[in-house]
Amino acid sequence: MFEAINPHGLPEPAEPGELASIRCPGAPSMQEIVGRDALPPPAVLAMEEPAYLGSAPVSVNRYFDQDIFESEIEKIWKKTWQWVCREDHIPEPGDFYTYEVAHLSYVVVRQQDMSVRAFVNSCLHRSTKFKRGEGIGSGDSLRCPYHGWTWDNDGSLKAVPCAWDFAHIDPAKTALPQLRVGQWGGFIFINPSAEGLSLEEYLSPLPEHFKDWDIANRYVAVHVSKDLPCNWKTAQEAFLESYHVLETHPQLLKGVGDANVQYDCHSDTVTRFYAASGVNSPHLANPLSEKELLATMILGDTDSRDDSLDVQEGETARTVMARHLRKVMGALYKCDLSAVSDSEMIDTIEYHIFPNMVLFPGLSLPMVYRFRPIGSDPNRTLFEILFLRPNPENGVAPEPPEPFHVAERDSYATAPGFDAAMGHVYDQDTDNLRAQQQGFRASAFGVQNLGNYQESRIRHFQMVIDKYLAAEG
Repeated sequence: MFEAINPHGLPEPAEPGELASIRCPGAPSMQEIVGRDALPPPAVLAMEEPAYLGSAPVSVNRYFDQDIFESEIEKIWKKTWQWVCREDHIPEPGDFYTYEVAHLSYVVVRQQDMSVRAFVNSCLHRSTKFKRGEGIGSGDSLRCPYHGWTWDNDGSLKAVPCAWDFAHIDPAKTALPQLRVGQWGGFIFINPSAEGLSLEEYLSPLPEHFKDWDIANRYVAVHVSKDLPCNWKTAQEAFLESYHVLETHPQLLKGVGDANVQYDCHSDTVTRFYAASGVNSPHLANPLSEKELLATMILGDTDSRDDSLDVQEGETARTVMARHLRKVMGALYKCDLSAVSDSEMIDTIEYHIFPNMVLFPGLSLPMVYRFRPIGSDPNRTLFEILFLRPNPENGVAPEPPEPFHVAERDSYATAPGFDAAMGHVYDQDTDNLRAQQQGFRASAFGVQNLGNYQESRIRHFQMVIDKYLAAEG
């Protein structure tokens, strides 16, 4: 037996076919919450696609086993679409961005005709990297720093020092190996494999969901990175569910509907998490009034408070805060937000794109996450957080900032532009990830048991991974 931390008690046992529709008993659903908003959400947020994917335990060795890790590199990281950078990172011909995942390294280069090409970051002479580390640069060619072999930015061989000693090299057959390149939403993607779905097919239904969110018309305001002491899957799974909020982030229970979260599985590559702000957690013993809920939402934002920040009769904290943010953020980013729904202004809308991208289309949490294995160690992950703000309607958007790297034991709050309270939340997650990665090896039974609904996206994620690992070739 076990103790159920649920004020409404456990639900009655259900048949497998019914499990996909089970929600926290007695708590309003996400759709019921947003259905009461003054400015309702768009149709895409009214869609629900829950999935019951079985209740079998999930093995823990997949998070640290070296052979499994190396299979993932070969069958996932060399076979899937991954975003490398934003268009703004390489705005002019000759601009390049070096992207690294595990031991792999690639460089994307803006061409003279403004198209983008991508190459393996390795010289065809003796394999030295053209670019020694990840980052941005510009140049008219790709030149090896070891012996000076040089390729034009289109990948064609340009020069070989002491060419008399390489009569066996045919320049026409010595172009740099290219990768597939795709562009969507202001992001530049690569796929190391020449086979498989196009980017548009791979991302579906994401482009349709985002057709009114204009994610391309945003700029990178903040870019923070951190090495995490865990597997690349461990890190992502912490952000695929809200079940951990009760224990890990108890400070968020006043104002976040943690057990009300809606989980959707749209395709093999796209899942969604939809959570309400400005509501009481179903776990809260003494629910707050609407005025008290509003106070939790404006905490730390006292400089921008005004007389309109008060809940009038018939209003909710959600409506008042959304109205306030439309005014404040519209003035700050010089854009009209009057038609943006309450939910888009204040709620957490989070899409996961396999294998390593998390994208938030909302405006109060305008983030993108990226997770990548570091080198050949299955126990290390690079985690990046980017804030994407709306481009000003009049004027030029700022250039993307250099990533600020937070040391593993330092707080996210040390990063420029990072709210201290938000930094503390990420610090709590980091502590969990360290303990979980260690706990995988200490496990007595070698498995973990997942919730049927709240952790359905984790099971979905692992099932897609298994599908790639089982594929031939």
